[in-house]
Amino acid sequence: MPTVQNGPPEGGRRIASPPSMVQLATEALLRMLLNGELRPGDRVVENRLTHELGISRPPLREALRVLEQQGLVVQVPRRGAYVTRLSLHDLYELYTLRGELERIAVELGVPCKDPARLDRCRRALAVMQDFAERGDPSAMLEPAYEFHASVIGISGHRRLEDAYRSVQLQMMMCMAMNRLARSQRETLIEDVGRHRALLDRIEEGDRDAVLAELAVHGDKTFLVGIEERLDGHTPDALAWLERVRSAEEQAGPHNRPAGPTFG
Repeated sequence: MPTVQNGPPEGGRRIASPPSMVQLATEALLRMLLNGELRPGDRVVENRLTHELGISRPPLREALRVLEQQGLVVQVPRRGAYVTRLSLHDLYELYTLRGELERIAVELGVPCKDPARLDRCRRALAVMQDFAERGDPSAMLEPAYEFHASVIGISGHRRLEDAYRSVQLQMMMCMAMNRLARSQRETLIEDVGRHRALLDRIEEGDRDAVLAELAVHGDKTFLVGIEERLDGHTPDALAWLERVRSAEEQAGPHNRPAGPTFG
């Protein structure tokens, strides 16, 4: 977590907090959400966070508004901010929407029309490799997210990447709820290898091969015991969950995706 200096005093006619202060607060809160320090349903205690982050309330509240726009936090009148509690139906919507956004990005961006766009993918993968070699799973969150965002970015479609960001951040927050199951399926080095295989297919420029790789790339281990941890058991969500698990069983142990897609 970064060290953040105190912002300007509260009060007066504030138009906006310094952008860098709000950005640092937003990034710090996001890390807390994605590494499980703040869990779905938790109340965001402003007094504690202003002390921990070394900031005043205005930039913290602005950061919370940013996260609210991304669907990660909800503001309850007269009660404060809470981490969004996702239901099984929410997860069904997020998972299926993410798949469609990835498909659109591949159809628009592969073969890659601007080779420079692949540099962003390579940089993110290199950072993932570094943290994997250090054995630091928490540090893998940000570069893994950046890798997947950069894959969407090869489409050159800014609005598509904006839509993907909101969906994927909520997915990652849900995945953080079941880290143990995921860590038992795959090492960090194997995780990087899975992402490298996807990048290899993209660099080859074979659209169908990329879509096939994406189909087996993602992780399903965060679904272990999901019915007991989430409400919202709608018919659509339960039918989707059954399809996902059936596909996992048919794939078999060798072709089944083995670990998390953090980003």
